[in-house]
Amino acid sequence: MMVLSAFEHLTAQSAVWADVPNPAPADPTAGSAGISLLLSYVKWGALIACAITALASGGLMAVGSLSNRPDHVDKGKRAFLWALGGVIASAVAIPMVNTVFAAAN
Repeated sequence: MMVLSAFEHLTAQSAVWADVPNPAPADPTAGSAGISLLLSYVKWGALIACAITALASGGLMAVGSLSNRPDHVDKGKRAFLWALGGVIASAVAIPMVNTVFAAAN
């Protein structure tokens, strides 16, 4: 039985991995404008939903504080923080999606 040293084993593994093909990214939509249109609608829809949630949570905080309902104020604060989280997630996801689609072209 032949025992390989660590270096010989690593060299043998790198030779195997060198044979694995690494194709360039390809656009699975074949340049379809419908997918881009759908993504642009979803992007705007996510931002609009976050804006509506932020406005509604501000109103919930105002109504809760004026009507002496602290549970509504807490719900409004929580909803506002989640709306901000959604805006941050959308702000990160939109350039990431654009980068992925630009790389596929």
